[in-house]
Amino acid sequence: MKKFYLLPAALLCAACAKGPDSIAPVSMGNAFAATSCTDARNQLAEEQEILAALEQKQRNAQTGDAIGVFLILVPVSSITGNDVEGELATSKGKVIALENRLRNC
Repeated sequence: MKKFYLLPAALLCAACAKGPDSIAPVSMGNAFAATSCTDARNQLAEEQEILAALEQKQRNAQTGDAIGVFLILVPVSSITGNDVEGELATSKGKVIALENRLRNC
C-alpha cells in the first residue's frame, strides 16, 4: 500500500524545476571561433548578465515548484512555463564557448 503513495510523489518531484547548478550546459563547440576578441569580450559580458538573470528565474521556479508541491501537490512553475531549463543550458554553453574563445586572444 505504501508503494501506491510513493509513485505519485515521485512523479511530482520529477516534474519539478531543477536547480541552476544541476543543469548541464549545451555544447557550443567552436561556435565563436570566428568572432573577434573584442566582440567575444562584449558578448561574454552580455551573456553573463543573461545567465545570472536566468539562474535567478530558475531558482524562483524551483522554489515555486517546491511550495506548490507541498501545498497543492502541483509543480506550479513547471506547468506555467516559468521553468527556464533549456534557456539556462544554452546560456551556460555560450558562456563556456566564449570563455574558450577568449583564452586564445
